[in-house]
Amino acid sequence: MKNFHADVARTATALLDLFLPRLCIACGRPLALFERHLCLFCLADLPRTGYAFQSRNGMADRFNALLQADLPDGVPIPPYVRCTALFYYRGEGGYNRLTQRLKYHADLSSGRFLSGLLADDLAASAWYAGVDLVVPVPLHAFRHLSRGYNQAAVIASVLGGRLGVQVRPHLLVRSRRTASQTRLTPEERAANVRTAFRLRRGVRLPAGVRHILLVDDVFTTGATLYACYRALRSACGPEVRISIATLACVT
Repeated sequence: MKNFHADVARTATALLDLFLPRLCIACGRPLALFERHLCLFCLADLPRTGYAFQSRNGMADRFNALLQADLPDGVPIPPYVRCTALFYYRGEGGYNRLTQRLKYHADLSSGRFLSGLLADDLAASAWYAGVDLVVPVPLHAFRHLSRGYNQAAVIASVLGGRLGVQVRPHLLVRSRRTASQTRLTPEERAANVRTAFRLRRGVRLPAGVRHILLVDDVFTTGATLYACYRALRSACGPEVRISIATLACVT
């Protein structure tokens, strides 16, 4: 029966492709029957970071530099925060459109596909073993209402399902509306979001949490993720690890 349903699905896809061809989201080439969202060529050439399998990497180094720069004098440096991304976000080529399709064009299907690739990396990595809570970076209520969804929550849902752990999309709240980060300098980005996040009033971390995975779509300067990290850290003790995962990392 399972094979029968699979055959029916493949036949339906083939028929639909005759009238409304599915296109690769990176290069625009028509997809073969067995391809999903990315053609085999673009999937093979996806500029993957491999960060999930590295004890240290450039993305994590940048994030930890933000953390260390914010420490008062005399306060010891906390444990190294692990950070990973599925692929490098670069200005040229079609790969820079992958996260844009999810964020601005409601292409949730391709976003879930890419999130599944990221989830596979996390599940196979010793550095992310023991994650027991996934928390997406929140949107402001007005932006969430206008967009209709939170792209970080879409990613977090896939990661939580693959890892078999709880997802808390409403644990953090963006308490004030901030200007778009797109055209701001790194210093302006940090100031823009520094106090923009907090735990939702009346909400606490679930008991027994020891490893939180903080999730967003793109790591640019790390300012937004660091502001969320600070909000989470204020609510949990030093025994709780906080790691970070995104679809893309700007180089």
